[in-house]
Amino acid sequence: MADGDTNLPTIERRLGLQIWSIENMKMVPVPEKAYGTFFEGDCYVILHSKRTSRGTAVDLHYWIGEDSSQDEQGAAAMYVTQLDAALRGSPVQHREVQGHESETFQSYFRNGIIYKKGGVASGFKHVETNMYNIKRLLHVKGKKHVSATEVALSWDSFNKGDVFLLDLGKVLIQWNGPNCSIAEKSRGLALARSIRDSERGGRAQIGIIDNEKDSPDLLKIMKMVLGERRGELRDAIPDTKADELQKANVRLYHVYEKDNDLVVQEIATRPLTQDLLQHEDCYILDQGGFKIYVWRGKASNQEEKKAAFTRAVGFIQAKGYSPSTNIEVINDGAESAMFKQLFQRWTEKDETQGLGKVYTVGKTAKVEQVKFDTTQLHARPELAAEQRMVDDASGDIEVWRIEDLQMQPVDPKTYGQFYGGDCYLVLYTYLRSGRPHYVLYMWQGRHASVDEITACALNAIELDKKHGDEAVQVRVTMGKEPAHFLAIFKGRLIIYEGGTSRAQKSTPEPAIRLFQVRGTNEMNTKATEVPARASSLNSNDVFLLATNQVCYLWCGKGCSGDEREMAKMVADIVSRRDKHTILEGQEPAEFWEALGGKAPYASEKRFQEQITHYQPRLFECSNQTGRFIMTEVVDFCQEDLDEDDVMLLDTWEEIFLWVGKASNTYERNEAVASAKEYLKTHPAGRDLATPIILVKQGCEPLNFTGWFNAWDPYKWSDGKSYEEMKNSLGDVSALSEITVDLNNISLSKRTLSMTNLASSSTSSASPEYKSHFNHNDSSSYANSSANGSPFTAPNDQGVYSREVLMNKTVDELPEGVDPTKKEYYLSDADFHEIFGKSKHEFYQMPKWKQQNEKKQCGLF
Repeated sequence: MADGDTNLPTIERRLGLQIWSIENMKMVPVPEKAYGTFFEGDCYVILHSKRTSRGTAVDLHYWIGEDSSQDEQGAAAMYVTQLDAALRGSPVQHREVQGHESETFQSYFRNGIIYKKGGVASGFKHVETNMYNIKRLLHVKGKKHVSATEVALSWDSFNKGDVFLLDLGKVLIQWNGPNCSIAEKSRGLALARSIRDSERGGRAQIGIIDNEKDSPDLLKIMKMVLGERRGELRDAIPDTKADELQKANVRLYHVYEKDNDLVVQEIATRPLTQDLLQHEDCYILDQGGFKIYVWRGKASNQEEKKAAFTRAVGFIQAKGYSPSTNIEVINDGAESAMFKQLFQRWTEKDETQGLGKVYTVGKTAKVEQVKFDTTQLHARPELAAEQRMVDDASGDIEVWRIEDLQMQPVDPKTYGQFYGGDCYLVLYTYLRSGRPHYVLYMWQGRHASVDEITACALNAIELDKKHGDEAVQVRVTMGKEPAHFLAIFKGRLIIYEGGTSRAQKSTPEPAIRLFQVRGTNEMNTKATEVPARASSLNSNDVFLLATNQVCYLWCGKGCSGDEREMAKMVADIVSRRDKHTILEGQEPAEFWEALGGKAPYASEKRFQEQITHYQPRLFECSNQTGRFIMTEVVDFCQEDLDEDDVMLLDTWEEIFLWVGKASNTYERNEAVASAKEYLKTHPAGRDLATPIILVKQGCEPLNFTGWFNAWDPYKWSDGKSYEEMKNSLGDVSALSEITVDLNNISLSKRTLSMTNLASSSTSSASPEYKSHFNHNDSSSYANSSANGSPFTAPNDQGVYSREVLMNKTVDELPEGVDPTKKEYYLSDADFHEIFGKSKHEFYQMPKWKQQNEKKQCGLF
């Protein structure tokens, strides 16, 4: 794709990432090898395309380096505008400033972003082959979104809370601050390996310092480069991130021209509604100065559309916001998920939602939901997620009521009956792969006391402990019962407005009660008590009016036969009196008398409101600093769930809290409070009664895993921990010395014995972290056998030493070695030490897992 009227180069129409740098005011493609590395003196244009359920989503970014010129910045913005026109207004456009990139931008570079000093104009190149003549210090920041900035080669650049990477060409030393988390160390190691593999062709050594006392030899190398360290290290600098209260402060402005003057007029604040956006106009949405959106209506004029970025930058300046504030320009009909979620609700034409539910604009007839096949749940976890179902609801139930702040068992005959003055614990047990799994529901009555609600939560923790800390905990607010909760009571769920199910009731039960029954089968039926007056009726539903003499089944004109049948089942539970079925319009006088007389009620056919299919969003939560901060992970996958994290997954109808095994006690204890805070501060004004579900690592239910693409249930048992990743770098015990060329100083002359290095790396380190050193480059040290000569010959069984096989190109391998099966030529002992398993176990694994492990061990 090229445009004759512009300077655009030919653009490939393909999925994935394409990057160009601005050189001499022209777009020049960046080699794929260099994706993720940006020169601070340059500007870039980035195009990203991906498949979605609604077609292809396209994002266009222009990235501004902190030392780039105004001309380059202007050229990058111009190219993005031209590209948007060439792609017919389908992309979402973004302005990115170095160090303040959007979460969408950061999601493209899983191993992190590296900022390099200088620029193309200064003669620097994106890709230097065999570039070993290098000396730089990278400051690595971030847990979910990693960036590495080149800083001064000095101890003054270091602090206690971050990861630093000393890159010496053939040697990379990762120094982990004493206050670093496991996730930060893991991300730092992933970045170090990425530099080794992509920039050095796999021929570099990686050394890791977790504790300086345990790594004296590695520290000597650092001191040779940085000099002796004087004084204490600085404390970590906290990230300056916007908190959720700031992000919730959304304001919408109408932008237009009047008498050649630009007018920016505020028209609304939170919560925003979609009807405020008129197709003929352009608008600016200000998210508390954290991010600025420009929405361009389909019928707005071309000049207004072209001026979008200019106006946004002018708005930022006028408001006194930081020049690094993110800008997103979006077109009418091609809105991003992040933009839509800022509105109270967002509707789209002919939106299909879930399974068997299609809603059409203008259609007012009652929508019937197609019953789904529960047998598909295990085969299709995405279905379990969409339908909010853990299983087919055929498991076992136990129910307790909180009485005198203790758990009191409820009579199984009354299971399904919940009173608004009580709190209940419901333990649901089901089998999966022959093992019991648990869901623990905490049902909170609207009129329960604060003490009872607190006792309910505390008793839930104790009950969870009795079941091995494996239960999925679900907070259920009265009236907001999730789908699975309805299903486990098989159509017998009845919610009483007040009162209690205790034996000694303080107040007598009302003589007249009215229940609204909704549901078409035993999986989705619920009866809810409503005020016993005529205005509570609704023509779309069935109601039960229970008096001391009779129980009426009132059938509205819009109800179905299935709904009437379910209401009959509920009627036998709420009343032992005779049942009288009456149709709307044919009510006897006694019926109206029991309700206190006739009154107007809802009789319009229920319009099934369209809500756009909500895109689930994953966040890392933190409120340790006293400010509630969330970091979004765009295009998330299972790998984004780190063991030391508490993560929040928002699927709109439910909030999941995923708790990692190594997460700290403070964040675990504050998890539910964080979820409540998230709902409270959400720009769209969310329902605070949304169910909150606590999920523990390794005990994830199907309705959680279904939101992730290709969930691996064995990841937590088979996945490599940070410590295992370090150990997979290679073994030091077989090496006798290391030679590093630093300013023509050979460290081997200082007799840095690898035997000492091995012992300091493994014996004196704490069990959790051990310093380790990786030796991958045959040119930088001598691989020696016992007699001092290089050991390359195989023994009688065709076995080679690991040094001959690891991180070697095809040309460097001994004759006869199959380069696709390097691991096959290892001895059994070496194989087990490197991979942590026997050859037989290794070859039983799926092919993709074998390839991944071989890559990590330098045998791919």
